[in-house]
Amino acid sequence: MNKVQLEQCIYEYGKDIYTFCTQITGSRQEAEDLYQDTFLKAVELGERIDYNQNPRSYLISVALRIWKNRKRKFAWRQRIAGTCALAEEIETGGMSGEENSVENTILKQELEIQVKNAVKNLNPKYRIPVYLYYTLQLSVEEIAKIMKIPQGTVKSRLYKARTLLKKELEVVLDET
Repeated sequence: MNKVQLEQCIYEYGKDIYTFCTQITGSRQEAEDLYQDTFLKAVELGERIDYNQNPRSYLISVALRIWKNRKRKFAWRQRIAGTCALAEEIETGGMSGEENSVENTILKQELEIQVKNAVKNLNPKYRIPVYLYYTLQLSVEEIAKIMKIPQGTVKSRLYKARTLLKKELEVVLDET
């Protein structure tokens, strides 16, 4: 695929690719990034794209692969550093390079209040392991010793607590 064919693809299929990107990402900004990355990859692949063999479906499959890879990387990073980043942000009071406006400060405080209230509303058998794990940063083994229950029970209670909190805070977190 040469430059003229690529421009023709953008002209003919650009709207379709952008619409697809918007639908799978659910965000205009992420869709724009994915759209650009898709056509950058198309330039990179160059000769592999056969203009006569339905480039629209090929470009959509490229966009889908890029999106899946991003989701996989994000999920992996969250498993590795999700709790560390949250702890660092709490310690530093937010991002260091970010300007803290009054509005952002109030929104953060409101979000913290809502999360704290959601945790307070949990059944004590779920609330206590959450506090021990997230605020005191104790290991599952230590929590099991403190509560005199098996480690598997601690893990299942933490899982259940996260599920309940996610369900309760879904509306709040989607607004931010």
